[in-house]
Amino acid sequence: MSRPVSPRLRAILFDAGNTLLQMNYPAIAGYLAGRGHAVSVAAVRDAELRARVRLDGDLASGASTESRDTHGRYLRYVLLHLGIADEGEVQAIARWRRDFNPPVGLWNRADPEARAALRLVKEAGLIAGVISNSNGSVRSVLEETQLARDLDLIIDSAVVGVEKPDERIFRLALERAGVPPGAALYIGDLYSVDVVGARRAGLGAVLLDPRGYWGPRDCALARGIEAAVRLCLGSAGGCPDRLSCI
Repeated sequence: MSRPVSPRLRAILFDAGNTLLQMNYPAIAGYLAGRGHAVSVAAVRDAELRARVRLDGDLASGASTESRDTHGRYLRYVLLHLGIADEGEVQAIARWRRDFNPPVGLWNRADPEARAALRLVKEAGLIAGVISNSNGSVRSVLEETQLARDLDLIIDSAVVGVEKPDERIFRLALERAGVPPGAALYIGDLYSVDVVGARRAGLGAVLLDPRGYWGPRDCALARGIEAAVRLCLGSAGGCPDRLSCI
């Protein structure tokens, strides 16, 4: 049975990478092990969760998430949290990352909670969509992971020519969904890109914070994507930014 929600809420929109899609942590751990770095999959995931918070400070200045410089900084932050700082090692690992599974790269796994989260949205009778900063490949990976079948719209920044946090990409998604900003909520993993961008377009936003590394924020926080969806569904259709972390 569908759970009741306020008639104000008509759509829940998601980021793709680090939200519906998870980085291939086992592939990273396996490659690093082959280079003599004994790191676990759990350690790689933890390092990445810390790295995205650190990267957010760079993105706050307006840097593109899709630039080579941003990708390089992101990798360096991950490796620093794993204790890998030798420049030769960093460069070798960077080359491997660039050559891994093109054009999709490392974000080629469905988050373990993604299917359940999308089912909650559809069972509530709401529109489910994706707004992603990507290189044109996000639709293909969502199809490969079978998440696309529960999505009503997929917006890829490389396809539409504008990327988050520009409010225009959010407004494009709202137009395709046929809903006003006050009837949609957004879930993502980067404050300066996802929360700031959504707010600029008039949407409420939930920031994913699995380990509490974001610290105090002026927005709603959730430990996982399923919890984020439940927070949206329980927000009486309004902006969840005033709600506490669950």
